[in-house]
Amino acid sequence: MNALRRTTALLTLALLSSSAIAQQQLPAKVEIAWNRFYNYPEVLSIIHRLVGAYPELLTVEEIGRSVQGRPLLVVTLCNAQTGAAATKPAMWIDGNIHGNEIQATETVLYSIDYLCRAHGHVPALTELVDQSTFYFLASVNPDGRANWFTQQNNPHTSRTGMQPTDDDHDGTKDEDGPDDLDGDGSIGQMWRKDPLGTHRRSARDPRILERVSTEPKPGATGDPLEHGEWSNGGQEGIDNDGDGRINEDGPGGYDMNRNWPGDWQPEHVQRGAGDYPLCFPETLAVAQWILKHPNIAAGQSYHNAGGMILRGPGADYREGDYSSEDRATYDAISTAGAEMLPHYRPMVIFKELYTVHGGFVNWLAESLGIISFTNELWSDNRILQNGREPTGEEMIRWRDRLLFGQTTSDWKELNHPDYGTVLVGGGTKWSSRIPPPFMLEEEAHRNFAFTAFHAQQMPRLRFSSVEITPLGDALWQVTVAIANDHRIPTRTVRASHKKIGFPDHLTIAGADIKVLAGGPMAQRLGTTFEPVRQNPHDLAVENGISGLATDAFRFIVQGRAGSTITARYTGEKFTSIEQTFTLAPSK
Repeated sequence: MNALRRTTALLTLALLSSSAIAQQQLPAKVEIAWNRFYNYPEVLSIIHRLVGAYPELLTVEEIGRSVQGRPLLVVTLCNAQTGAAATKPAMWIDGNIHGNEIQATETVLYSIDYLCRAHGHVPALTELVDQSTFYFLASVNPDGRANWFTQQNNPHTSRTGMQPTDDDHDGTKDEDGPDDLDGDGSIGQMWRKDPLGTHRRSARDPRILERVSTEPKPGATGDPLEHGEWSNGGQEGIDNDGDGRINEDGPGGYDMNRNWPGDWQPEHVQRGAGDYPLCFPETLAVAQWILKHPNIAAGQSYHNAGGMILRGPGADYREGDYSSEDRATYDAISTAGAEMLPHYRPMVIFKELYTVHGGFVNWLAESLGIISFTNELWSDNRILQNGREPTGEEMIRWRDRLLFGQTTSDWKELNHPDYGTVLVGGGTKWSSRIPPPFMLEEEAHRNFAFTAFHAQQMPRLRFSSVEITPLGDALWQVTVAIANDHRIPTRTVRASHKKIGFPDHLTIAGADIKVLAGGPMAQRLGTTFEPVRQNPHDLAVENGISGLATDAFRFIVQGRAGSTITARYTGEKFTSIEQTFTLAPSK
């Protein structure tokens, strides 16, 4: 009896332990630390290790090469046992189109890893994986990423790709980049010694350069204004090409997120746009691949920083491209995202950020009819517990107390060839725009969860009802109702109005029947329908099925009782559905 009780207790503990693991600590076939950042060779290694560990879910394909020859790898996540990748609604997820926005890549990798680990253990995500396809590109700009890791940069540099570009139009390319004068591995701030300076070092903390008062000193004789010792000298560097400017022509100098065909504008309108749309090998490879996969119904691009959930349009004159129905879909998804992502705000790019021509998610949304977002990862509002953006002094305390000064360099006085005595130092390239490593996993998980929610809104259809009414003389009225149980329509209004892609199709067929008339019903519970002129057995549904809606279609069919009919609803951005029924009065 004691042995039986002991065995029962052990089994109970095992079941409880298994349940706890499934709920909170998902088993991992690949050990990946999510509290650090990875250079591009490490990124490629993680991808290949994941694909090797989950061959039933993952495949990898090289879609092109960067300017410097690095492979662009698209990982496809699909459970082939539930259907081929092209037969399911798909989501495109990418990151790091700007080389300095490094946590975007870790967020993409985390998404792949978590979906694989969750499959078979978390019902909601198992269902999502079984019924969907995901296409991941961890880094659109591996050259910029490699430059950021290996070369001297600040948090804002190495945004560009690495195709040599003549930024200052002097006939030479990339000849005057930043210089690491203090040897700390980053490009810091530079302050010039100046007896009429705008700033002085704080008596409380000499690391702080505080602005002097611009008000005249009361009762002062001579110069009534207060002066500091230092004036801003810009980024750390020297004038390498002797043109009187510093750091004006570094590596690259363009913006691949201004190079997409949707509303592309030339360089004099949109800085960094490139010579023509898709002129860079990275953007061309991505565009060609996406155009070959019309099942993509949702798009997500990860950037940094500022805590934003961005949607188009990028320019005010494109606002009319977003109908009220499409805006409602965007709003529903982004509002949920704001609940999931502390201190993130849903925003319209042109209205609440700045004008962007030729942006990636604008191309997806406006040219391809795909519901798409850009998330700007990380917000400084996450630093303080009260959610307020920290002051300069609070930021210093944060870096001292939680990061132990690892993201700053002490000010050093140096002799500059052009400026004389300068101060060089301040924040390193790790000091802003990216979460500290100990907060990376939470940031990645929350954004992954939002993206999974977005993916869960991709269209899912079912036959809501099939009603058959005899009309006499072997004629039958067949009414088919199709429901979309998810938020994203099978065709956005943008796709419908601009004839983007192919329309949905509803067909009914049978060996012993003839379809005499067919068409959509203006009202699902109405009594009339709008017959098409040709091919009534094959209805082109240009508007698709709206999100969270049911549409009805009616056919007049000739055939004998008991004949078999198959109805099939097909389209590009959802899994096709099919139902077989017989000609008999509905009960």
